[in-house]
Amino acid sequence: MKISIIIPVYNEKKTIVKLLTKVKRLKNINKQIIVIDDGSTDGSSELIKSRFNEKNVKLIFHKYNRGKGAAIKSAIKYIYGDIVLIQDADLEYDPNDYYKLLEPFKKTNVKVVYGSRVLKKKRYSIKKSFPTNFRVFANHILTIFSNVINRQNLTDAHTCYKLFNSKLFKKLQLSENDFAFCPEVTTKISNLNLSIFEVPISYNGRGYDEGKKIGINDAFRVFSVILKYKFFKRFK
Repeated sequence: MKISIIIPVYNEKKTIVKLLTKVKRLKNINKQIIVIDDGSTDGSSELIKSRFNEKNVKLIFHKYNRGKGAAIKSAIKYIYGDIVLIQDADLEYDPNDYYKLLEPFKKTNVKVVYGSRVLKKKRYSIKKSFPTNFRVFANHILTIFSNVINRQNLTDAHTCYKLFNSKLFKKLQLSENDFAFCPEVTTKISNLNLSIFEVPISYNGRGYDEGKKIGINDAFRVFSVILKYKFFKRFK
């Protein structure tokens, strides 16, 4: 299988080189790397151009910040892998988990895999991974809401690590430009009556003082976006 790794970047100068180096060094994975700089203003774009302007890395640059969903949408026409994997640039998620995330795709009936930050982990371990107890609580509530509306049984609906069969991914007709990409795809997968296979992953969450961008407004967006694609703009 060839894996198309989509990496949205926005003001991640401190981590992007280390993250891309980790991804490139992964052995025994046939990779296509697509990096989208989403209008960074901290020097990330210049760093990417100078360090990773090479044949096996596709670079895309937005003139201004449009959001994670918009960055992912910009990558779609360049995808030629069998599997699509979404990777954040902030090092909260470890690329070494790719091996176990890809394992379920060896089964022909698996089309979507999520990497869960809480699956098969004890409470103290989960709290240690997340920077605050509020983040643990908010993620839990948002996942429950998503499960109820979408009739799913996920443990971590809003994880970054989402992997898709590429033919399926291209058919999802993504609309959302911000972090609402996550609830949009989860709901659209539900509308197609497809199962999502979860795999436990490592996670090292960072705080807002370290550059975390997702906030309380994004949490409220989750509720509205799930309802939007479940009841008003249902994908078929």
